[in-house]
Amino acid sequence: MNAPQVIRVLLVDDDPLVRSGLRLMLGGAADVEVVAEATDGADVPGLVAQHSPDVVLMDIRMPGIDGLAATETLRKRQDAPEVLVLTTFNTDEHVLRALRAGAAGFVLKDTPPQEIVTAVRKVAAGEPVLSPAVTQQLIAQVSEGTPIRDTRADRARAQLALLGDREREVAVAVGQGKSNAEIAAELYMSVPTVKTHVSRILAKLELNNRVQIALVVHDAGTAG
Repeated sequence: MNAPQVIRVLLVDDDPLVRSGLRLMLGGAADVEVVAEATDGADVPGLVAQHSPDVVLMDIRMPGIDGLAATETLRKRQDAPEVLVLTTFNTDEHVLRALRAGAAGFVLKDTPPQEIVTAVRKVAAGEPVLSPAVTQQLIAQVSEGTPIRDTRADRARAQLALLGDREREVAVAVGQGKSNAEIAAELYMSVPTVKTHVSRILAKLELNNRVQIALVVHDAGTAG
């Protein structure tokens, strides 16, 4: 997936000062255009249908329909835009739930402006904005040692069992945060072959991005 020439962004945050700051920093990038803004998750489906954004920059905590519910609804759509979550804490339980729902990553609200622009570009190009270390930290913080964690691990191992040997190797490498080029070098295959394997993994496991593959691998305890 290649990023569009001009990345269309929908801002979703109930704080007008936050929206203003984001609009200013994103407006300074020649390849990014803020096409609409929303203060409530309830407005997101209509604005997405109207403006066809490539990326939705989504606050988690909002009155009415919050960013978590909005992300879950949005990512079920066909040709859904990528979702980049805005949060205050990187160990927020809601962040992990948003990632499981299909968000491509998250940025902290105090992230330097240029890094937020870079994050928008990355998710528009289909790259996750999340380190494996943070993924592990989130999973450990939210559910380690609980029955929910055990059930999730069993389900994740069952999912990985659906994959062929090479697909499983690629999935584990994705879970380790490796790029397609790094996976290709490590597993002695071409980058197009890696991309094909990733696409097949997503289809077989009914996932919609690499972050979700990484979460399955971590849940199964096979990230290494």
